[in-house]
Amino acid sequence: MTRSKHSNASVPEVATIVFPVVAIGASAGGLDPIVAFLANVPQESGIAYVVIQHLDPTQKAMLPELLQRATSIPVTEITHQAELRPNHIYVIPSNADLGLARGRFVLSEPVQLRGHRLPINAFFESLASELGELAVGVIFSGMGSDGTRGLQAIKQAGGLTLAQYPDTAKFDMMPQSAIAAEVVDLVDFPDKMPDKIISYLFRSSFLSLPGHEPNGRNSLQEIVALLSEHTGNSFTDYKINTVLRRIERRMSLYQMASMEEYVPYLRDNPAEIDLLFKELLIGVTSFFRDPKVWEYLKMVVLPQMLAAHPDGRAFKAWVPACSTGEEAYSLAMVFHEVVASSNPPSKYSLQIFATDLSADAIDRARQARFPHSISSDVSAERIERFFVNDKNGYHVKKEIRNTIIFAQQNIISDPPFTKLDILCCRNLLIYLNAKLQQRLIPLFHYALNRDGILLLGSADTPGHFSDLFSPLTTSTRLYRRLDNLARQRLPTYFPTKVSLASPPTPSDTREVSMTGKIQSHVEQLLLQKYSPAAALLNQDGDILYINGRTGAFLEPAAGKANWNIHAMAREGLRYELAGLIKQALQSESVVRLKGLVVKDHLGQSLGVDLSAEALSQPESLRGMVFVTFSSAPLVAETRRGRSPNPKVLELEQQLSQARNEIQAVRDEMQTSREELKSANEELQSTNEELQSTNEELTTSKEEMQSLNEELYTVNAELQSKVDDLSLVNSDMKNLLNSTDIATIFLDSDLRIRRFTAPATQIYKLIQTDLRRPLSDIVNDLDYPGLEGDALEVIRSLVFCERQVPTKTGRWYNVRIMPYRTIENVIDGVVVTFINITESKLLEAQLRQIQSGAVADGKAGESAS
Repeated sequence: MTRSKHSNASVPEVATIVFPVVAIGASAGGLDPIVAFLANVPQESGIAYVVIQHLDPTQKAMLPELLQRATSIPVTEITHQAELRPNHIYVIPSNADLGLARGRFVLSEPVQLRGHRLPINAFFESLASELGELAVGVIFSGMGSDGTRGLQAIKQAGGLTLAQYPDTAKFDMMPQSAIAAEVVDLVDFPDKMPDKIISYLFRSSFLSLPGHEPNGRNSLQEIVALLSEHTGNSFTDYKINTVLRRIERRMSLYQMASMEEYVPYLRDNPAEIDLLFKELLIGVTSFFRDPKVWEYLKMVVLPQMLAAHPDGRAFKAWVPACSTGEEAYSLAMVFHEVVASSNPPSKYSLQIFATDLSADAIDRARQARFPHSISSDVSAERIERFFVNDKNGYHVKKEIRNTIIFAQQNIISDPPFTKLDILCCRNLLIYLNAKLQQRLIPLFHYALNRDGILLLGSADTPGHFSDLFSPLTTSTRLYRRLDNLARQRLPTYFPTKVSLASPPTPSDTREVSMTGKIQSHVEQLLLQKYSPAAALLNQDGDILYINGRTGAFLEPAAGKANWNIHAMAREGLRYELAGLIKQALQSESVVRLKGLVVKDHLGQSLGVDLSAEALSQPESLRGMVFVTFSSAPLVAETRRGRSPNPKVLELEQQLSQARNEIQAVRDEMQTSREELKSANEELQSTNEELQSTNEELTTSKEEMQSLNEELYTVNAELQSKVDDLSLVNSDMKNLLNSTDIATIFLDSDLRIRRFTAPATQIYKLIQTDLRRPLSDIVNDLDYPGLEGDALEVIRSLVFCERQVPTKTGRWYNVRIMPYRTIENVIDGVVVTFINITESKLLEAQLRQIQSGAVADGKAGESAS
């Protein structure tokens, strides 16, 4: 089969497809669910159905014939450039890959054979690109993961994705892979799917505006509140139409008519809230989206940035809403290409921070694995340079992967990265309302360094903040940060998460009445005068209780109230407190730190001693940390020939403190470095062993998968042939019995192959006599030469016919004819016995009458 010339053939122009298309992907064990699905499809559904099953490319497929028995809808095997029409079922050929272009099928040579092909992914992705929201993908039984990436493409395009329950599949790997990747909208039984697909596709939109429902706006607000409460992320600043479309999509899957029905369902099913949350996170991305932008970045912008720092520099970039990481990897590859042309290239580096709200997307981005289909977006040169090709796809090389740090972050509520040289935020702002857009643009300005580059999507603009950014060109969305002195300040909107710890309850400072006991008065007096200032903290540093006067050591942080000790500690204590608390949590004893210097609100230096202890008793305080502050005099080491100047003492105290801190940090870093080095070597060794084992298992798995799929295909075809043969056998048996003619089928050795019921009246035959020689069977015929005549017929191929009497007075017309197979090979004889007893009796009577008439005639002649 050669179809390479198809790519050059002219494709007829066809109108855009305006009807839905359901693509069904299956592999081993997929025939039964496909039949169950198609058997429940209405004849006039207005939908086209395409079946893609893994088939042996060396065998002629019988799938169209098998499926046609299950449905009255026309089933045809796809041919190149065949037009797609509704109310038809199309089946992929066994020796081709399938695509869709302008309403017509496109067949191409299989990319890989024997278990390595992924025809389901290829067609699903083509379908998503062609139809968008009208595409429906269904995954049935099969081995491997073919179809998962294709369902992801359909889901991102707004289409519907389904999979059968894994426990109902003969092989659950394909549906299980799709479900685990969270690309399936609905999991159901194959026979129930057609009704739900049709209901979903042909329902009218009822959520155009929330005001159209009496309680629509209240229901929407409650849904947003449930999302915020369950996930910790608010969608109040998202565009309302975007939120409504996604809510409508989830409601359509459950055939709900109003949001008033959906809200109680959300309350009772937290898992549905998670699904809706993932639905709202629109993770559409690709490598080198808008190639002109990346080309301009490579040829103009990045070379200018490097030229501005001829001595070298470490650059920083941030990619918010990175989804699965394609945008971040694109930026890293372009930067490496530009740096490779510099001299020397080692003096420049780029650290990319890639963040997204979806934890699943971040996990996939960290894996740095992408399918073979990215070759349509990434050039062959870049694939060869920056990727490692394996059987499952492409893996980004370490030199690119190590430049990117992926993290989960909410750009709306989490603090931004700062001191950036590049900020790439593409096609995020279009999903946010105008109010939030006006807040984020100044925030981007604050996060960028002087002359930093802002890269926006094709539909994004800085809006009316033209004094903050200037466009580099009119055709790209690249902007340079401007230094407007009038706006050199923190933006009015600065996201930061505030500690959820409750503020300490103010202690009761009222004077104790003198009517109480003297002992309690004395105890309170002693506590006030002699107990040290102290604070009770949780493990995150949030202050739960304060004792004594801590104003010399702690002060409220400016801005929103924050009761975290790291934010309230005065200058000189902040970093030391962090290390002290960490040591206390790791130790069972009290940890002390002496000789610190802190400046109070008047700028005067004070000596401070700190102590911290992790509490284990009582049970209510277990896991908390108790920190005490005590004032200490500034003391310096006595040095020969130096007068005790207070200023000098203070400076020497600070110097000694700094040296101790540096030494402690160095020791800690050295210890951590040695531990990490040892762990890295062990992990590297383990990884190599696992990689080798994984490659062997993958090879064995693919070979077994290929063999198993071919066996299932052959088995299905053989089963169909067995059914046909059984039907023919039944027809033949009934035909022979209806003739009421005794017939015996003998092989070349005159052994009994088959006989009809009337033959038992001549030969004493039973069912167990099959394969026995005919001469062993007792019979009533007076025909000793039967075997000899049969052998002569086999030799000469000339049939023999004789009239033979029986011992009981019956007569049979015995006919012996050669037995010919379908291949026209002589393989025995067929002996038929036709009862002619009545004919013989009539013949005898006729002869008797004739002989009597002759005798009467002779008697008359004699008389005359």
